[in-house]
Amino acid sequence: MPIFKYQAYDSNGTSIKDEVETVSYDEAIEAIRSKGYYPTSVKQFKDKIVTESTTTKKRKKSLSSITIGGVSAKQINPFTRQLSTLQNADIPIVQSLTILETQMRRGLLKSAVGDIIADIKGGDTLSIAMSKHPKVFDKLYVNIINAGEISGTLDAILERLATYREKTQKLKRKIISAMMYPTTVILASCAILSAIMMFIIPRFAKMFQEMGVALPWLTAALISVSNFLFVYWYSIFGIPVAVFIIFKLIGKIDICRLIIDRLKFKIPVFGKLINKSVVSKFARTLATLISSGVPILEALNNVRNVTGNVAMSKAVNKIHDSIREGESIARPLKESKICEAMVVNMVEIGEQTGELDKMLTKIADNYDNDIDSLVESLTSLLEPFIVIFLGISVGTIVIALFLPLIKLMNSLGG
Repeated sequence: MPIFKYQAYDSNGTSIKDEVETVSYDEAIEAIRSKGYYPTSVKQFKDKIVTESTTTKKRKKSLSSITIGGVSAKQINPFTRQLSTLQNADIPIVQSLTILETQMRRGLLKSAVGDIIADIKGGDTLSIAMSKHPKVFDKLYVNIINAGEISGTLDAILERLATYREKTQKLKRKIISAMMYPTTVILASCAILSAIMMFIIPRFAKMFQEMGVALPWLTAALISVSNFLFVYWYSIFGIPVAVFIIFKLIGKIDICRLIIDRLKFKIPVFGKLINKSVVSKFARTLATLISSGVPILEALNNVRNVTGNVAMSKAVNKIHDSIREGESIARPLKESKICEAMVVNMVEIGEQTGELDKMLTKIADNYDNDIDSLVESLTSLLEPFIVIFLGISVGTIVIALFLPLIKLMNSLGG
């Protein structure tokens, strides 16, 4: 009799690895669920009869799945929305996936969908088939699909998942757009100033040397910087790259990453934007999982991995431990000092009324609106700072170049 090894979660969100001996794959799934577990991966470990044709098919399937590149949100989000639409139209899941596969271009997503169709025909559930492609469908995605299958509301769950991913992507675009304008202007300004320092200042330096003018300290400092950049021109690119690499290496150390992520919330101007985006992602992800029927502890395990901020992940850990001990979400959330009092109060009300998912959704919507306002004000606020920076830089260069000329004219006039 075949033996199936499986990974699953229990009602407390604890990960379980075990094996079960049944006649077929479907019976293995039923046996696992009868124990109160939520299977995430089920694989046949041992069978008395393994035919050569089956082995050949598996080998061909694995070879057909070898592709280069990843799958972006721009591909996954439309796929999820289209699959949701087809399921709402009561089209069978295999037929829905087949329709979507025929419309896709060759790539990792098309290959994965083809494998999923074959796995479902072979007896897998949609969530288990998707779990075999972690590079395409992450753990959060698979768990929400699994919850929809268990509750029998896959069409509604897919629609909720599509909405969640679209709003999350929209929030990400807002943050990028907020950073794009000032970053572009600052980089262009630095490029122009570097060009002046490397090609214009040396000509003035040569002229001053030929005239034998005693250089003021400001002019001498400017020429020294110009000479350094002219000789070590690669430092213009090397220093920022080195800083970036050092920052990334430091970020791999847990305590350093925690300190950095906490400091992000205190950065002038940008700190508030980062804080609201992290809290919004936390609230919307948790709301989506809870409303989809995922157990709260398992939902928190998923949220912990998608916040993108170690400080927030630490807070989620404390919330997880608090709930496991029979306490509330609001207390550890308040102690984290990441969320505003309004957020904590709304979470507490949601717990008391049994509508936590609705309250979390309202928090995410409110914060998304706040982010819209912050992005607009951020752009208008940074413009004068950029103008001041350019004015000071250009003014310093002009003054430094004219001081020797003024000194020379004064000496000639005397």
